[in-house]
Amino acid sequence: MEQSVNVNEVSRISTGSTIKGEIDSPNDIRIDGSFEGKIVSKGRVVVGENAVISGDIFCENVDFWGKMTGSLYVKDTLALKEGCVVKGDLHIKRLVVELGARFDGNCKMVEGEEFDKLSGAAGADKEVGGISLEA
Repeated sequence: MEQSVNVNEVSRISTGSTIKGEIDSPNDIRIDGSFEGKIVSKGRVVVGENAVISGDIFCENVDFWGKMTGSLYVKDTLALKEGCVVKGDLHIKRLVVELGARFDGNCKMVEGEEFDKLSGAAGADKEVGGISLEA
């Protein structure tokens, strides 16, 4: 059963926007603009075709179409979509790679406990909106 998402509970960086800093969100995030820094989400992160990210992402799941330099820490599934370019390391439980996706870096498959340890070591273990990212 797929969980429905209230559109008002999705944080969004729209095309043309540029943000530098850190995002901590208990909700899903969609990025279509440029972001430099660290993203921590208790939910799904969607990186659109025009998105450019420099930094690290810590989250539950990712659908990735854009461009990124940095590491991905994904507790469940990372889907690299056709046309995406990722330069960095992946720490994930599951990986889906479409034809035409580009990835340059190391990939390590991790389970829940190892994800929690990695995200904790990187400072992503704090509470976000009253929800701890540690299981």
